[in-house]
Amino acid sequence: MYLFVCILFCVLAVTHLLVCVQVCVCVYLAVCLCTTLIVSVPCSSTMVSGAIALAFLPLVLTFIIRYRYYFVLFYRAVLVRMWYDCTTGLSREERAFQYVLTHAIPGDPESILETFDLWCSKVEFISNIGPKKGKIMDRILSEHCPLTVLELGSHCGYSTVRIARALPLGARLYSVEMDAINAAIAEKIIRLAGFDDDTVELIVSPSDEVIPRLRADYGLERLDFVFMDHWKKCYRPDLQALEGSGLLGKGSVVLADNVLFPGAPNFLRHVRKSGLYEWKIHRATLEYSKGIRDGMAELVYQGIK
Repeated sequence: MYLFVCILFCVLAVTHLLVCVQVCVCVYLAVCLCTTLIVSVPCSSTMVSGAIALAFLPLVLTFIIRYRYYFVLFYRAVLVRMWYDCTTGLSREERAFQYVLTHAIPGDPESILETFDLWCSKVEFISNIGPKKGKIMDRILSEHCPLTVLELGSHCGYSTVRIARALPLGARLYSVEMDAINAAIAEKIIRLAGFDDDTVELIVSPSDEVIPRLRADYGLERLDFVFMDHWKKCYRPDLQALEGSGLLGKGSVVLADNVLFPGAPNFLRHVRKSGLYEWKIHRATLEYSKGIRDGMAELVYQGIK
């Protein structure tokens, strides 16, 4: 019976049915828990233990209801991934590429992005920027029309395609990915979308090794736009490395995803204290999820005043 209820909760979570139905299931689970506690003790102490169990019932219910979206995220991002890893023999990123390859229109970036969004929403969770926050990035790109762009964290190539399709003619995007397997998949996605080496150059190396070499190895003099969506612990040191490199000029834009969830507090603290930027947070929900607050930090470099 308990297994049936757990399966039912997972199905409801994945299919995103009414929250009130999820809450009802949560209530039932909590009642089952309390009942188990009551019947598992000797008769002489049943009334005392039952009272204790019931006293904790509101706390259990509050916890489950308050964090229900995080439970859903854990199910989709961890449990489902583990299941498909075992049953398919492919990595999550390889499965995403196979879906895009068989469902999207080659050479059409919009079709690539829409197919990716569908897979991430209905099949498995991948932490791309997603369509909602992606539209914010689209708007920022259209306002600034950057010619030289650096992306830190290609992953599967979703955000790379999203950026590349919005760039003006003659612009160039340098996308950095430290994981060679993910970089190979990103390369396939980028080329499937129709972008060649003249538009998008993929660099397979850790960001802290690439940034100091951008001027010498790639001939860059200035970065107009930087998108950060790699390890959050790297946000602050990489931003400081960019500041020290001299590649950020007045008006250069840095856009950092997921600064609220999972969060990049050291990065935000540096931005506030440095005095080098005009900045703001674009608040949104976590990609392909609901109920989990997230946001992107938009920084406009002003230099030392």
